Parts: sequence; structure tokens; C-alpha cells
Amino acid sequence: MTNLMCRGRKRGLAGIIATQRLAKLAKNVAAEASNFLMGRTFLDIDMARAADLLGMERRQAEAFRDLERGQFMALGPALSRRPLGLRIGPTDTSPRNATPRLMPLPESALEDARAIILAAPPPETVRPQRRSSPDLLDQLMAAKSAALEIRPEAAEAQISAEDLAERRERVDRVLRAVLAQPDAGFRVIGVLYQEFVVRCRIEGLASVVPDLPEFRRMLTRARAGLGSDMAGDDAWQDVSARASLLPEDMQGVFMMIARAAKEGWPCPSDAAIARAYGSHSLRRARRLLTYIEEQGLIVCQLDSTGRRTVTLVELAWATAPGDPNAEEAEQRSLV
Repeated sequence: MTNLMCRGRKRGLAGIIATQRLAKLAKNVAAEASNFLMGRTFLDIDMARAADLLGMERRQAEAFRDLERGQFMALGPALSRRPLGLRIGPTDTSPRNATPRLMPLPESALEDARAIILAAPPPETVRPQRRSSPDLLDQLMAAKSAALEIRPEAAEAQISAEDLAERRERVDRVLRAVLAQPDAGFRVIGVLYQEFVVRCRIEGLASVVPDLPEFRRMLTRARAGLGSDMAGDDAWQDVSARASLLPEDMQGVFMMIARAAKEGWPCPSDAAIARAYGSHSLRRARRLLTYIEEQGLIVCQLDSTGRRTVTLVELAWATAPGDPNAEEAEQRSLV
């Protein structure tokens, strides 16, 4: 409406605004109008607004309450140059739909109403009920028992241990292929899971695809360099319990450091920690180590040459000294 009133004149358009509440009308719209017809209104805000538009004094605003149906106060070049009272006559046309009116109730005698109320209700028609045949019930029970016999849990129980281990190895191979991509460490986990599901379907592993929470745990172990066989070790069960004290996105970094400490490898560099965390920032990787150390899980030490050693608390595992500023590719070659 503002665009119509402000910019429509140069395009040959003119707006006619009709409202029941003058105070709700935007001032940019009302300022573009040239002719005004003010009808009966009662609210003080509307009366003051109408008086301001017509150039009337505030004490004259009370006159808008006394206007009758069809009476208006007019102002404008097409009507009058000063506020003038006008009466709008009857219209020559009428709307297609007539105005709804209430119709009187039909007249009826009191005796007729008493007879209708006290009349006996009509007899109810009893519909014959369908009875299920014993054969149909037997068929339904047989179908239900057959569906219970072929549940996925029962089907998985019949899989041999060798087949289960082979499927697990194939799933781990698909996960390693997903993480082998250059930008896999910095992609959203939802995108990684979608690609993982597609690759599993291509390999014929649609029936054993893990859900998203299980995929998160698998991704944490894979980024730490742990396989399914290592994850089942008793020592790694203790490491997993300690990692659960950290937020989910930090558990992979802790397990990667734990593996380097157990194998006696050099301490991971800031670049490797940032990649396992899914970030490019080396400063964030150093803050991450500081946070894990504040939780009482690791102890970081620097020797005289600036090489870093990380020791896991209560496990007596310590990494070999490693350069925190080393490139990730160089550190992989040392490992």
C-alpha cells in the first residue's frame, strides 16, 4: 500500500483507502491522499488523528462521536477546502449477496411441542454383525508367527562368526576409503555418513550399515588409527572409558595420543591434532591439548629442544619426543 500511494502516481495509478481504524493507517499512506472522508469514531486516538488530518482543533474532535450513519467530515480539492459535513445518500447498486438477517422461529402450539417431546423413540434397526471365521483367524495368527520368525535379530543370530568378522572387516575398509580422501578430516559428519552409507550399499553391505551414533564411534576410532581388533583390547577399554569424560569431538584426539603413547611413537604434531579434530587452526589444537591436560587426563612436557612429550595419567604411557611444529606428511613418514 505504501508503494502504491507513493510511487503509483507517476504510473497513472491512484489508491482509494478505506479503513475502520485511522490510527492503524501508516502516515506515509495517509500523507499521499488528497481527499478525506471521516466517519463516526469513538476512540480518542482515532478522533485526534482525524482532527489532525482535517486541520481541526482538538476540542472539535468530539464531533466525530455525534456523526450518524452516512455522515462524514470531508476535506480535499475535490470536496471542500475546509472541513465540511456531508451526507452520503443511498446507493444505486447493491451487492450480489444480500445482507443476512435473522428470521423468526416458526410458530407452533404448546400441545404439538409436548407431543413431540413425549413421543416414543423410533425402533432401532439392528445390523447383523459379521463374525470372523476360524479359518481367517488362523491365517492371521500364522502370518504373525511367520513374521516373528524372520526378524532381523534372528537372522543375524544365524550368521557364523567368520562371516561376521568378514563383514566387519569390509565395513572398516569402506570407512578407511572414506577417510582416505584429502578433505575428509574437515567435512561435516553428516556428509561423511551419507557417503559411507552409499559405499556400503555399493559393496553389498546395506543390511549391516551402522546407525549414526555407531558411525560416530567408528569415526573416532578410525581417526585415532584404531581397528576393530584393537578396540576390543582390555587396555583400550580403559582408554575408551577415560575418553568418554571428554566431549565427543575431542575423544578421537585423546585416543590418537593414547595410541602413539602405547606404541612409543613421537608425539603428534599440532597439524595432526588439528586434522583429527577437524580443523585447520594450529592454535586450536594447542588449546585442545591444554583443555585435556586441565581435565587431568594427560601431562604435556617440553624438553630443551622444544620437542613435546605427552604422558597419560595412571596408565604410565608416554609418547616419544615429537616436534609440535612438524608437518603432518613428515610425521607420517617417521611413523
